Amino acid sequence: MRSILVLLLLPSLAFAQTTKQPEYHIYAGSTHAHTQYTWSHGEQWAKGKCAGILVYTPAIGDPTSSGWSKGYVSSDKCPSIYVVNGLQYPGPNEILRPDWHTVQGTPARHFELAKQNGFDFYVTTDHSQEGAFWPWGPDNPYWKATKDQAAAATDKDFVAIAGFEYSENNGPGGTGHINIINADSILDALFPGVSLPYTYKWLEHAKPNGSGPIVASFNHPGKYQYNDFDYRDPQITNIITMFEVINSNIHIHYDGFVEALDKGWKVSPVSGLDNHGTSGIPKLKSRTFVLATSKTKIAILDAMKNRRTYASMDNNIQCRYTVNGAIMGSTLNKPSTFHFDIHVSDPDTTNPNDKITKIDIVKDHGEVVQTYTPEHPDYSVTWKPVITDPAASYFFVRVWSVGGGDSPKPTPDLPMTWLAPVWTGRPTPPSPHHEEKASAAEKS
Repeated sequence: MRSILVLLLLPSLAFAQTTKQPEYHIYAGSTHAHTQYTWSHGEQWAKGKCAGILVYTPAIGDPTSSGWSKGYVSSDKCPSIYVVNGLQYPGPNEILRPDWHTVQGTPARHFELAKQNGFDFYVTTDHSQEGAFWPWGPDNPYWKATKDQAAAATDKDFVAIAGFEYSENNGPGGTGHINIINADSILDALFPGVSLPYTYKWLEHAKPNGSGPIVASFNHPGKYQYNDFDYRDPQITNIITMFEVINSNIHIHYDGFVEALDKGWKVSPVSGLDNHGTSGIPKLKSRTFVLATSKTKIAILDAMKNRRTYASMDNNIQCRYTVNGAIMGSTLNKPSTFHFDIHVSDPDTTNPNDKITKIDIVKDHGEVVQTYTPEHPDYSVTWKPVITDPAASYFFVRVWSVGGGDSPKPTPDLPMTWLAPVWTGRPTPPSPHHEEKASAAEKS
């Protein structure tokens, strides 16, 4: 009888062993930075009176004629940037600082400073429309230098990754900036004929730069950018897996994050310093965090690909959670009951501003489902709520602290950390506002 029982148990024991969760480590870095290869603007230029962008381009409907437009950042002053046939250059009145070498640098210099300042990983994302990157291609000398310098800077303690920023401010098919990370080649967002749908198709067929997948992030998005988050398909949904909730250590793009989720994009929060020089590397404290199996390029990109990220105004807060045993970033198989296991801690136990004051669980359309407020704020908080909801399509977690994070103007009454969603496997239900509009339309 005992042998029969053992035989019956063996399949379940084998299943338990094969489904054991990986051990995830938390690594901190930045997913958005500009080096001297973004030559058109940055800390290398002295602040002057010129502003705006002047664009020289073929006339709409007449490819034989070209001319100057007011540009997509108009100004009555002299332009600080010229765009000529999709390539971007500094204006002729810009003045190079005499100390520009110390305030701006190559990708290698950025990687070196990031490593010195405790970053686990750092992604450079120069604007792809910069004149240096023409002609496009994997062997463009400046793009190749970016990839080579990232490879040279990576070791067992630090991961450097090459990316570029697709920056479309006035184009067909919607506007918006996207960081494309670990692609072998490059694409100019301002080149005639390059639209947002074109870029999505390009991404779906692009080759990665060596090990690891290509991943991408919506950058500092407004609520209705990217043509109201249109053109989504399953392939691009699995490439654009991140959303820049924090930009430049101070700007929060929460409304856009909720809008993208409600439109079906499966994106997790990241923070980009968006520094156009080296001075922000030691000063800015917001971070992208990843839950990765190791501090390697392929493991960190895998974490980004599988949405195991969070964004925080605090540079070392430790966060993770599971739902029904599945790690944050996962997609479940349409359960109705959700068992959360949330752990948040901050290692700076001598700083009372880093104590945790509140945790929220948020679902579709930004609706707060449950809130936990510790009776006494603490540096380490565990919360294990159970939620029953047969309709929700996603949940995510927000965190507050006593001091409100490390931004120049902290706001303790607002969240300072946003964790990756868990998707339920169901589509997003219409918002109440949408239903009200539909009802009014029917009555009329």
